[in-house]
Amino acid sequence: MTIRSLFTTPFYEGTLAAPELLAELEEACLALAGEDEAGRRWSKAHGYRGYTSYASLNDLPARDPRFADLVRHLNRHAAAFAEACAFELGGKRPKLDSLWVNVMKPGATHSGHIHPHSIISGTLYVAVPPGSGALKLEDPRLPMMMAAPPRRAGAPPELQTFVYAEPRPGSIFLWESWLRHEVTPSAAKSERISISFNYRA
Repeated sequence: MTIRSLFTTPFYEGTLAAPELLAELEEACLALAGEDEAGRRWSKAHGYRGYTSYASLNDLPARDPRFADLVRHLNRHAAAFAEACAFELGGKRPKLDSLWVNVMKPGATHSGHIHPHSIISGTLYVAVPPGSGALKLEDPRLPMMMAAPPRRAGAPPELQTFVYAEPRPGSIFLWESWLRHEVTPSAAKSERISISFNYRA
């Protein structure tokens, strides 16, 4: 008997190998949260517990050299992930499409979603206080499982319906943009800070 695993869902875990840049990014993110009135208004109007620059600023790498430095690191990680996914990009590398800041207050969450119009999505975790919560990844076959029974508690990760990725400061997570994911509620006593991004072909 032979059983093969088909149609794998790759998930990339890396680290920002620049601790001094991580500290600078925390300062930059907090400064944006204080200065970006449009972002604060959007966050409040959309029930976002904290601040995000998602809908207000689309030029962070041009606006602040600290974000430009980050992009140089992210480009290398995105290229490595694209290679691991065997993407045929005609000899080119993935291109950064968007990058935004998230400053989430205690109790904050972000419901399940995907990132349309991109090929790779990801997050750099800048500040991760204890109890911040994990990134929850959903088996993309879930809507089609119909009468499938639940998985046993001890099932290996590749067979589980949901996988929880626990970040640390400096963690870089990458996944294909169609993969549904969510941010579980934060039980931390201080803000969790992250920078999310999308790459296109």
